[in-house]
Amino acid sequence: MSLTSVDIDRLARLARIGLAPDERARLCIQLNNFFGVVEQMRAVDTAGIVPLAHPTDVLQEVALRLRHDVASEPNQRQANQRSAPAVEAGLFLVPKVIE
Repeated sequence: MSLTSVDIDRLARLARIGLAPDERARLCIQLNNFFGVVEQMRAVDTAGIVPLAHPTDVLQEVALRLRHDVASEPNQRQANQRSAPAVEAGLFLVPKVIE
């Protein structure tokens, strides 16, 4: 797949961006280079290769270092609601904005 300057003009119009003539030419070259790399990757034979769901699936000895999901701060609801103009049953009251 090779893009032309007409394709670049159409893409620029769809993206609503203005391109100078030198930018248009440079972008055309860059996008065609990108599509060339994509074509090289598509040419690689991947038959029989199992898709990798997660990088640590390959390494069984690697454990994810996830922190425990615990509250790290005390409940500050009352202190946070002190400056609110209206509170009821622990909830902020706000004016109705949708009919």
